[in-house]
Amino acid sequence: MSVTPPASMTPPLPPAVPPSPRRPGSPLAGFFIDLGIGVAVLLSLSLISGLAWGLYRGAIVGYQAARDGADASAVAGLAQQLGQPGALAQILMALVATGGAALVLYFFRRRATPAERALSFQAARRPSIWGWTLLVATGVIVGSNLIAWLAKQGGIEPVPTNLALMEQAMTRFPWFLALFAVVLAPAYEELLFRRVLFGRLWQAGRPLLGMLLSSLAFALVHEIPGTSANGPWEIAQLWLVYGGMGAAFAWLYQRTGTLWAPIAAHALNNGIALAALMFLGIQ
Repeated sequence: MSVTPPASMTPPLPPAVPPSPRRPGSPLAGFFIDLGIGVAVLLSLSLISGLAWGLYRGAIVGYQAARDGADASAVAGLAQQLGQPGALAQILMALVATGGAALVLYFFRRRATPAERALSFQAARRPSIWGWTLLVATGVIVGSNLIAWLAKQGGIEPVPTNLALMEQAMTRFPWFLALFAVVLAPAYEELLFRRVLFGRLWQAGRPLLGMLLSSLAFALVHEIPGTSANGPWEIAQLWLVYGGMGAAFAWLYQRTGTLWAPIAAHALNNGIALAALMFLGIQ
């Protein structure tokens, strides 16, 4: 690993828009506007994709009922025959919703300039960048497992909300699951949480606040209270893991000046976690 300037000396990203006088607090307001837009788009796309799946399933069940000559009572029970979305459908819906929110915010709120893209690719060609990426990815994996081990000593053993979905997808669609977990999810999550949310406050000269708030949002999206059987302590442990992961990737983004570094670190973390679950059964 070659010697590079410390994080504090890393030049800030070029602004996405020409700088203009802003009243104090406006970058923070912009952060929460971005967050609100992201949540609204995510929920809207989730609803739309859910309706699309319902129409698709309804057409299939209706066609089968008509083909089999089902009577009126069977047709009345059509809603019960639709069932719940399977693993593939749920992954595709998550990809459309969260990935769509990331793209909307990026293109309409925090689009990179040609100068910024050029600096990012220039940074990505430095070998030291990938040394830092490997170091951060290793630290995230070790830190996450250490937190899990310490929590287990106190009887805290959470089950990640997406674990059942991953196990189902692993059985039926292992290659698509690998593509989603190692390539697609790291790309759109880093675009949303690091480039858009953290990047806004970093650009405004408040990187620590951006790191804190974007990591909290990252943790909350991955473990929403009330969506699993996890209790308060289990949720707190998962938030600590996800929040620490988000902070590490934000630091790496600031340290290297290229989003490719946290995307690669995130992909490496997900790949190792998926391999551990697939071959060793370790959560």
